[in-house]
Amino acid sequence: MSNWPEGWNGDGDRGRGGGAGRGAGRGPAPDIARSMPHVRRDPASRGPHGEPPLPPGMSPRGAVPPQQQPPGYDGAHAGDGYDDGYNTGQVYGAGRGPLPRDPGGGQPPHGAPPGPPPARPNWRKRITIGLVSVFAFLLVVSVGTYFWADSKLKREVDLGAVEDRPSGGSGTNYLIVGSDSREGMSDEEKKDLHTGSADGKRTDSMMILHVGDNGNTMVSLPRDSWVTIPAFTGSESGKRIPQQQQKLNAAFSIQGPELLVRTIEYNTGLKIDHYAEIGFGGFAKIVDAVGGVEMDIPRDIKDKKSGADFKKGKQTLDGKDALAFVRNRYEAGSDLERTKNQQKFLSTLASQAATPGTIMNPFRLYPTMSAGLDSLIVDKDMSLWKLRSMFWAMKGVTGGDGKQMNMPVANPGYSTPKGSAVLWDMPQVKKLVEQLKNDEKVTVSAK
Repeated sequence: MSNWPEGWNGDGDRGRGGGAGRGAGRGPAPDIARSMPHVRRDPASRGPHGEPPLPPGMSPRGAVPPQQQPPGYDGAHAGDGYDDGYNTGQVYGAGRGPLPRDPGGGQPPHGAPPGPPPARPNWRKRITIGLVSVFAFLLVVSVGTYFWADSKLKREVDLGAVEDRPSGGSGTNYLIVGSDSREGMSDEEKKDLHTGSADGKRTDSMMILHVGDNGNTMVSLPRDSWVTIPAFTGSESGKRIPQQQQKLNAAFSIQGPELLVRTIEYNTGLKIDHYAEIGFGGFAKIVDAVGGVEMDIPRDIKDKKSGADFKKGKQTLDGKDALAFVRNRYEAGSDLERTKNQQKFLSTLASQAATPGTIMNPFRLYPTMSAGLDSLIVDKDMSLWKLRSMFWAMKGVTGGDGKQMNMPVANPGYSTPKGSAVLWDMPQVKKLVEQLKNDEKVTVSAK
């Protein structure tokens, strides 16, 4: 029995009748079919259904890898059917399984179990980090502002040079001086502000601000007050200035802030702890920097010398108008009326400068601070904290237990060799000073 396929002979020729057909007689045909060695496999090496064994690492079709086998799986029928040569799970085209996980957080790798769900945002941690960042920013800004402001403060007055000083008391006493200094002003500004062009500087207003636990008190010292200017050694010339009777304003003109402080302490017995002075130009710039000050003008005011020209009622004063208002002297009727206007205006200015609209707005706060610090002269021991305390005391002097008053006066038109002056009521002055030194509630009349 022949094992060759039908139509084939043992010589590799196909045809009827022993190889006759197309190509017959053309010579021997090529050797197409060769005998293959017969390999006999050991039955023990075959699978349960007689299939040949798989290479190591491959699973029969339909088999479930051990890590994915469900409970109770025995693998009895794993590999049933024809092995098509494709590995389990390798499906091409539509319907493919999950894609490999992207290292940046996409799908898990092929064949790997799904990863844990993404963690929820830790809002508490984020809020904490945000608050710490804001706090750190504010701290840096505050520290920077402090050193900037401290570097601009002009500490030029040496209270240590004042002789024979009285003993201190409770609370803190500030001497606030408004001078008529034109320093740094152009000719156009002098003309616009009606300041004139006098050389040097004189006091235009003087106030003692007492800051204590029983209320703040602001006491104005009329510039024409008739006082004793004590003997004093000049800080520049070194010469001894003899004692003399003069108007209070003369002490500042003769020897500046140090002799003014010495004169006030000599005539009152009240120790001055700190000194602050501002000139015309700086005063006007501060008012403009805060956006003007709203004042209730008690009556129509018109004064050619100061430039004041106001109608009765509420209105917002800019720097030029504010300076004219506080300098108005002749129309006010007396120096005492003028000092009341000055106290009222300074308290209002401090209150409006301390509003959130100024403090929380850097575009208004820094120009205001710069305008004040550029023109402010203080004593050598004045710190920014003390300056802040003075400012807030001015703001609150009209509220609560605060009080505004003039130094008690016995005669507002006292005749002297230097002209009409203001004579103090010394018994009342002594009582007022005792109450301030002991930080008691002031009961002395403000009239």
